[in-house]
Amino acid sequence: MSRNNHSEHGDHQLRRAKGSGSAAGIPIPRGRRRDKRNLPAVHETSAGGMIVKVENGEAWVALIARRNRHGNLEWCLPKGHVEAPETQEQAAEREVFEETGIHGDVISPLTSINYSFYGAGRIVYKVVHHYLLEATSGDIGVENDPDHEAERAEWVRFSDLGKRLVYANELKVAAEARRLLGLGDESDETAGEHGDGDG
Repeated sequence: MSRNNHSEHGDHQLRRAKGSGSAAGIPIPRGRRRDKRNLPAVHETSAGGMIVKVENGEAWVALIARRNRHGNLEWCLPKGHVEAPETQEQAAEREVFEETGIHGDVISPLTSINYSFYGAGRIVYKVVHHYLLEATSGDIGVENDPDHEAERAEWVRFSDLGKRLVYANELKVAAEARRLLGLGDESDETAGEHGDGDG
């Protein structure tokens, strides 16, 4: 889970619309714009992913819900910072358990997402490594989340991920998991509400 003040899931990503004076949808008054080239840069690495169980021939994925900057719940994949001396795979297993209550084993890497955001007077360049995990035990819930960022955790049908995940990059993670699991091409994983990921 994130140990910093900014959101682990990238509420303030640097996404500048063409011809727009805002980043990540946050208006910047003309007289207060800052030259981001002069801001200190921080590089962070996180890990997490998609933990899957199969019941009666149907695949389910554990998702978490957290508040965005507008106070609305948004559903996303569990993830958090890699903490020394753990590996990325170990961090993914730990973060998934902390945020969902489900233990799992990494069975394959999925994809890595790079994005950036700014806050607290700095630019953060983040890479999130996503893994496919097989659920082994546990009860779904957020009681083990040390930072209390995750408000809810639920098992969601794989075919319903497109209705829950709000980040387009996480839908790409789901598509890669679908390919590895051999679930076919039919899905609702189309477009999320946001163009870039979290993560």
